Amino acid sequence: MFNKKPTVSIIIVSYNTKELLEACIQSVEQFADIPYELIVSDNGSTDGTIETLRKNKKILLIENKENLGFAKGNNVAKRLAQGKYILFLNPDTMFTSNCLSETVSYLTKNANVGALTCKVLLPSGVLDKDTRRSFPTPFIALTHFSGLDKVFPHSRIFAKYWYGYKSEDEVHEIDSLQGAFFLVQKALLDKVGWFDEDYFMDGEDIDLCFKIKKAGYSIIYYPKVSILHIKKGSKKKNKSLRSVVGGVVAMETFYKKRLWSQHFLLINILVILGIRLLRILRTIKFYVSS
Repeated sequence: MFNKKPTVSIIIVSYNTKELLEACIQSVEQFADIPYELIVSDNGSTDGTIETLRKNKKILLIENKENLGFAKGNNVAKRLAQGKYILFLNPDTMFTSNCLSETVSYLTKNANVGALTCKVLLPSGVLDKDTRRSFPTPFIALTHFSGLDKVFPHSRIFAKYWYGYKSEDEVHEIDSLQGAFFLVQKALLDKVGWFDEDYFMDGEDIDLCFKIKKAGYSIIYYPKVSILHIKKGSKKKNKSLRSVVGGVVAMETFYKKRLWSQHFLLINILVILGIRLLRILRTIKFYVSS
């Protein structure tokens, strides 16, 4: 933490992830090497998170009275954010290097870049594939959910969703990054609108990326620095049917909002039917495993 005006406002939405959040904050305090402010928007945690955060006077704490979800939980921090850049950061992540200064430097030197992410690694050391994604057009969605991208993980035709044909060590442009580490210009956020609050959990990151690209900016995957991601840490601690099917619900919302007008009606109907079938299957799996 620095005393002068922050270069970056780091925004973390928390919900019953006390231990994960504490580790995340400690890593930020250890490795962040440029002026920043830390804003935690808590969605009504009942696990002692609030009591712990109140003791840290360096944190700007927003105490939401209910679970607002990821999109709205981040958006309420807009009124406090003073940084030129905004970093949306998951509570189940940990800085492992000077990833903040490196990524901000890249964004500063490349005015055409609206947002970027670093290399996001899972505890096993492998890349979190959701770090870089293509927009789920009908064909890309088909190759992904049919498993073709797993059969042909490096194919330029079948592995587009997770950019399997691109080296994970190569800086390159992508369609969408994930909200675990989402660095963006605040002025651009204010221009295109922050997260769309029609999304409760999942999908809001890809939607914001769509708006950024539509505004004429590129989105970059920058793997020269990395963070650790305890994948789905929040969802594991707060598992519910809503969290299990959230991604599928978000997929339908995104398709209707952003891609529906680009395709024929028959294709749209088939896509929506496929999404709803997937939702049914995940619902059945949730109750069977519960």
